[in-house]
Amino acid sequence: MCPHALIPYKPVNPKTRLSCLLDQPEREEFARAMLADVVDAVKDANCTPVIVASELYDSEDTQITIKDADLNQSLNELLPQAAGPIIIIMADLPLATGPDITRVVSTKSDMAVVPGRGGGTNVIFLKEPTRFHVDYYGTSFLKHRKIAEETGLTCEVIDSFRLHTDIDEKEDLVELLIHGTGRSRAYLGGLGFGLVTDEKGRVGVERKKPPIGSFTS
Repeated sequence: MCPHALIPYKPVNPKTRLSCLLDQPEREEFARAMLADVVDAVKDANCTPVIVASELYDSEDTQITIKDADLNQSLNELLPQAAGPIIIIMADLPLATGPDITRVVSTKSDMAVVPGRGGGTNVIFLKEPTRFHVDYYGTSFLKHRKIAEETGLTCEVIDSFRLHTDIDEKEDLVELLIHGTGRSRAYLGGLGFGLVTDEKGRVGVERKKPPIGSFTS
């Protein structure tokens, strides 16, 4: 049986670096779609999703709302209370699948980490979460490996394209449009986003049509 999966989630004004393409309501809907993809992957791995949200919102899944706390404080308040293994997975990994998650929690080490781009951390699996604390932001991947070493925990680094691909920037949408099959990919398609290739052969994204209901004067 897979452990509980903590999924940090910001429902209000998320993904501000995508403001060049999406307005706030669209970004919020897109974030909900990515969360749904992650929850589906977690359930497919027979894990139990626990959404750690910064604001109240409607959800059928177990939710813990922590206000006035950043990501580190929120998770570090929860880890000492864990009764068993925990996996922490970010809500902006729409390419994640059940087998990807199963691979992480099958580590023979005390814990496993999946790095994100730019030195971040996308997934952490902890067999003994009470012995660990998180330290996100900046080069958190290096910080988490150091924490593991200082606490005497063996740590496996998992190389996974799908869990490595978080969605923050316009360029990240290319991977989602190519490899995605879930709700977030469908949402972008419904807004008219598609792939384009420039004169140098580089692939990008373009909003080819306005969303339904919009108009131009």
